[in-house]
Amino acid sequence: MARPGSGVLVSVNGLGYPPQNLARVVVWEWLNEHGRWRPYSATTCHHIENVLKGDARGTVVLGQVDAQLAPYVIDLQSMHQFRQDTGTMRPVHRNFYEPSSAPGKGVVWEWENDSSSWTPYDMEICVTVQNAYEKQHPWLDLTSLGFCYLIDFNSMTQTNRQSQRKRRLRRRMDLAYPLIMGSIPKSQSWPVGASSGQPCSCQQCILVNSTRAASNAILASQRRKLYGGGHGTFRGYRHAHRGGGQAKAEQVQSPLSSANFPCSPALSSHPPAHGHSHAHSHGHHAIINGQNNLNRPGTQRISMGTARGAIPLGVPPLPVKNLTVSGPVHPAIAGMTGILMCAAGLPVCLTRAPKPILHPPPINKSDMKPVPGVNGIRRKTKKHLRRGKNPEDVVRKYTEKVKVAPDEDCTICRERLVMSSGYEAVKGIKPEVVGKLGKCGHMYHLLCLVAMYNNGNKDGSLQCPTCKAIYGEKTGTQPPGKMEYHVIPHCLPGYPEAKTIRIVYDIAAGIQTTEHPNPGKKFSARGFPRHCYLPDNNKGRRVLKLLIMAWDRHLIFTIGTSSTTGESDTVVWNEIHHKTEFGSNLTGHGYPDPNYLDNVLTELSAQGVGQDNLKD
Repeated sequence: MARPGSGVLVSVNGLGYPPQNLARVVVWEWLNEHGRWRPYSATTCHHIENVLKGDARGTVVLGQVDAQLAPYVIDLQSMHQFRQDTGTMRPVHRNFYEPSSAPGKGVVWEWENDSSSWTPYDMEICVTVQNAYEKQHPWLDLTSLGFCYLIDFNSMTQTNRQSQRKRRLRRRMDLAYPLIMGSIPKSQSWPVGASSGQPCSCQQCILVNSTRAASNAILASQRRKLYGGGHGTFRGYRHAHRGGGQAKAEQVQSPLSSANFPCSPALSSHPPAHGHSHAHSHGHHAIINGQNNLNRPGTQRISMGTARGAIPLGVPPLPVKNLTVSGPVHPAIAGMTGILMCAAGLPVCLTRAPKPILHPPPINKSDMKPVPGVNGIRRKTKKHLRRGKNPEDVVRKYTEKVKVAPDEDCTICRERLVMSSGYEAVKGIKPEVVGKLGKCGHMYHLLCLVAMYNNGNKDGSLQCPTCKAIYGEKTGTQPPGKMEYHVIPHCLPGYPEAKTIRIVYDIAAGIQTTEHPNPGKKFSARGFPRHCYLPDNNKGRRVLKLLIMAWDRHLIFTIGTSSTTGESDTVVWNEIHHKTEFGSNLTGHGYPDPNYLDNVLTELSAQGVGQDNLKD
């Protein structure tokens, strides 16, 4: 049954500042390197709003609500997100939508990327897509929003108008974003006025204080440059010229005078959490500006070669001495403080800048021992065992026919189950036949399940598109390579009584095959061999056994687009996080991380490699 109506260009509904007497849904967003505002998750936004209620000038430690955001804090006074280990900054803002819009209902629209994982649309697009979906338009043209994509709600696909490439999209339900009543606060200026008193010496306040002082020093230096008062340069700073005329210099506010940043017990009593092995993609470039409501594209990076300027009046000197990894100040905060204070020309006595300890001390080959309870020390990529099963037989194997279909949507074709499938009939299966998956009980048209299977690896397994339950043995698209594992006589932080399991993955560049995104095209393999670490205890060995199983099923890596470099057709991790930092956790890639082993077991289970697969 086709959706009624014709395709339309739908304007964004609910974006901006509605009347003061109405309820609004709050979405916090950060500015990426492409000039697009990307929304934080609903859970993160609830956390930010809770902190905002207690202290409108406070800081939000994002790692307290999402382990993957462990390196990041938001300074509500300057409206910037800071990455503590690198010192990079990105603007954030607080956007408002109608309660009836997608974020108010907890609706998330996502598209499938090259790594076969799902990426949420910008909130502006999500609101537009949901609006068209609710009005039952069969398609939606995103040209009005600056994107050359056509969305087809019947096939749940997104088509690039230029390349004609199609991607799957999906609609899922999540936590609704926070709802507020009353007047919207005016935009805060940056910096916010001065107050008297001495700076607090706690770790969190050192971070915020030094960041604000450094930022204001940079702004003052920038002002001097724009008005001819200085010769230093900032890498990436653009002084625009249009038609031979010189653009007006931006106004830069005065430096922040000495301020007192009161501590919050919730912040000062907990050190920053450690995240998973993949660093979150925020914060690769620093953005410097004198306003908190930045919205123009482009980013700027602080140059460490910047000529040191005079210390602005009122900025307290904050010497940072002996900030070693074992010191009382968290190394991430030390790194943040050192980078920004050096860039601003503030006095810094840094005897040793914190650096990630990626590898253990040199080890003799004779000191490398087999992992107890694990056979062998090396694993080469096994060839796929193509079962050659008929798609219809695979679907029948994991489903049972439903005699009376319920009056609800088939989430694959978006038609009602009581109607016929939107896909063409195949031999032995009628369009109106509905099947129920055995373990999870979710129901779909059998023809839709056949079409979904034909669009995958055709490995004899089936995955429920609703709950992700896996039927059979799921395999991936990992290119050929080898995996080695052994025990080394060194301890990981947090595991002083255990030696360490080292895993070495090695994959070479090659040519993509039919299971990859671009068959026949070359793919790159950056950063190999990659070294990863586990504690040599019972749980660590259990994780290793499952990782070996995942390797054999081609699930550890895939070919796609790197989330950090943007490079396409390259080998990337495939949703199973690894620890690649041996003796530190400055980037979230290392230890201590008390939740890591449990988290990776959960990720392996989501790929169909659960602990029930182990014999012992």
